[in-house]
Amino acid sequence: MISNSPDLSGHEAASQQRSGRAAALGAADFLCLAAAPAFAIMALLTGVLGGGQPGMLCAPDASPLSGMVPMYVLMSAFHSAPWLRLISGRRSGGPG
Repeated sequence: MISNSPDLSGHEAASQQRSGRAAALGAADFLCLAAAPAFAIMALLTGVLGGGQPGMLCAPDASPLSGMVPMYVLMSAFHSAPWLRLISGRRSGGPG
């Protein structure tokens, strides 16, 4: 039987597997960094375009922290850890 794929030694196969994991980690790092700005943009758009407070009509004593804008702001703050790690790594001269 003829095979089109080259025969890889154990070392070469392990090297390719590590590079594949590195690419997956790079994608995961990007996704971690994408969360905080996405939630900040959602908060901004909801606030500017008028997300509305339909609950305020039914509950006049509702907290000003209820609603979508505060929720998006909190989610952005909770997901800012990767950005803080990236910034602190660059300031200390580390690899990030």
